[in-house]
Amino acid sequence: MSPVTHQTIKLGKGKHASADEGACVMELASMLAGEPFSDHPASVCPVIGSFLRAYNDSIDDRRRQDLYAYAARVVGTRAAISVQRERADRLSAWAVDMQRRRWTRLLPPSRLRVAGLLRHPSTHALGSAAVRAISRHTDETHREVLEVLDMLIAVGTEPQPVRIPEAAEQLPPALYPIA
Repeated sequence: MSPVTHQTIKLGKGKHASADEGACVMELASMLAGEPFSDHPASVCPVIGSFLRAYNDSIDDRRRQDLYAYAARVVGTRAAISVQRERADRLSAWAVDMQRRRWTRLLPPSRLRVAGLLRHPSTHALGSAAVRAISRHTDETHREVLEVLDMLIAVGTEPQPVRIPEAAEQLPPALYPIA
């Protein structure tokens, strides 16, 4: 049997002792980062890691495979504590919004869950609480989670200046004014 690599591994639920047993999204991230096999890679922001670990374990195998690309994208996201706090605040705000959207006409809001999110829970608890705020795992909520992950990854990254190539600077001005 050939050795398991990041190219052949299938994402699975839970923590694994080695890559031979499979990997969760964060264990795959540790492999891609060249770190020891772990679901807590040092190069990944703890806020993003907690959310991905909890989400990985709460979804079905089909949706879990969509996280494969995120294993690579989160490598190198560990940043200053101020960036981690901003990510935590944004994730918490999203979770509170998600919790509020799941309220029905018949049931009052779960004030304890919302209050818990507003009290700045630990990083590990925040990821789990954010996933629990999702009422049902549907394709729509899955797309929303992937968008939240994109947003969290983008927090703290410096926008790159756009450089106009020299050839474009020599082009004649536009014939028509831009409205």
